[in-house]
Amino acid sequence: MTHKPKILLAKVGLDGHDRGVKVVAKLLHTAGMEVVYLGIHQTSEAIVEAAIQEDVEVVGLSSLGGAHLRYAEKILGLMRERGLDVPVVLGGTLPVEDIPRLEAIGIRAVFPAGTPAAEFEDKIRQLAASSRERV
Repeated sequence: MTHKPKILLAKVGLDGHDRGVKVVAKLLHTAGMEVVYLGIHQTSEAIVEAAIQEDVEVVGLSSLGGAHLRYAEKILGLMRERGLDVPVVLGGTLPVEDIPRLEAIGIRAVFPAGTPAAEFEDKIRQLAASSRERV
């Protein structure tokens, strides 16, 4: 039996625009991945706790609200505090000039709106495999 990568997807804070993340969740599920979708208006703490409880291999954040840098830093910090060592990716409507900063703080992949499905599916599989290897 082939391993199904397990990814948690969530919208943090007051960002309620969830059409894109729902499309991504469906695409990843159809591609054979196990997807845990927490929904909108999640706290950073709830996302980290769910990632631990669900034993996910990748955490995916979706942002259209403009607070992606602040939330990414907070979630990554909480993950370090809790000893959670899984890759975090971020997708959505993001200014391209923020990508280097996101990568510098530890976001493993950034998927701006319009990223081809095959591209993010492949990257999620790679990150999930590297996450399993560390265990």
